[in-house]
Amino acid sequence: MVSVVEFRIDRRSGIATYLQIVQQVQQALRLGILVEGDRLPTAAQVAATTKVNPNTTLKAYRELEREGLVEPRPGLGTFVSRTLARPESAADALLREELRSWMERAQREGLDREDVQALVNSVLQERYPQG
Repeated sequence: MVSVVEFRIDRRSGIATYLQIVQQVQQALRLGILVEGDRLPTAAQVAATTKVNPNTTLKAYRELEREGLVEPRPGLGTFVSRTLARPESAADALLREELRSWMERAQREGLDREDVQALVNSVLQERYPQG
């Protein structure tokens, strides 16, 4: 099955483009958006939608392969070989809904995406300093 992942590249983030692709695939694997057997978009498809050099995508895919998350199949593409998703629990659903409500409140309060990202990153660093 072809994946439904659409990469979003933020050229102002300070994060290398290939790492943004790696992180987005990892996130999709954690959330169950990508599952074992899914085919990632080709480097040419990513280049067409993001204006990223195909070699950048290939570098990201090599990193994901090194991590054991994807495997290239010559002539067929790059396929997800392992998931990072945990079995969904009731706690996950509740936490997701609470986070959604918090985000809606932040939006009503006038915070933009970068403000919210800064707040989340700040608290994440406090609670999970090893990351």
